[in-house]
Amino acid sequence: MSEIQKPNANMFADKPLAGQHALITGGSRGIGAAISEHLARMGAKISLTARNQETLDARAAKLRGDRGAEVFAIAADMSVEADIESGFAAAAEALGPIDILINNAGMGKSAPFHRMDLEFWQRTMDLNLTGPFLCCKQVYAAMRTRGYGRIINIASTVGLRGYPYIAAYAASKHGVVGLTRSLALEAAKTGITVNAVCPGYTDTDLVDEAIDVIVDKTGQDAAHVRAEIEHTSPMGRLITVDEVAETVAWLCLPSSAAITGQSIVVAGGSVTN
Repeated sequence: MSEIQKPNANMFADKPLAGQHALITGGSRGIGAAISEHLARMGAKISLTARNQETLDARAAKLRGDRGAEVFAIAADMSVEADIESGFAAAAEALGPIDILINNAGMGKSAPFHRMDLEFWQRTMDLNLTGPFLCCKQVYAAMRTRGYGRIINIASTVGLRGYPYIAAYAASKHGVVGLTRSLALEAAKTGITVNAVCPGYTDTDLVDEAIDVIVDKTGQDAAHVRAEIEHTSPMGRLITVDEVAETVAWLCLPSSAAITGQSIVVAGGSVTN
């Protein structure tokens, strides 16, 4: 296996996001935490949302201590409109207008279709698709007025093809890709770009939890299950959170103004489009 490349140091050299305010949903761990690290290194002010205030406070403290970043953190449920409205308003009051929105919060539970009920379906849609729609609504009008903005939706390779046992998740992420493409066209002349990043299997605690579920249901060895997941990629490994975060950071740059309406796959070649 070839050595995984380190994050591009040149991207951080001159603080290209200095003065900009980036809000990251689901920002306390995994991909969201890695994105917050990258954007803070690039000079952005950071707002974080997640459901657990304790993990948010720990991530905020690390960003302040390691990067000297201005950070605001608030516990909020991104499937609840009232939480989104109050959380975004508090973030804007603390750090100023939101220039960059990263819709990262989501869930990816699996269930065979014949055992899936409406509550499971709706819970998935509320967080994975309606949540990003409501978050975009919170920032879009102000971005249009200012003539600048970056919206990045964290989708998935599941948003580009089907997989068994995750019909609700796949449908929600297909919806995120559709939302991205349509909003990008509406915003094309406003100075706002809208893109999706579609990771494959990424080395996070969510994958660990999925492996635990498979082991519990099938009795298979955890190492064997992990190896099977890794082999879904032609590279034979999981994607790292930094590889996803660096792609997101590139899309946030002012110089990425011509990149919009795209679904950028970070999956080691397992999906091509």
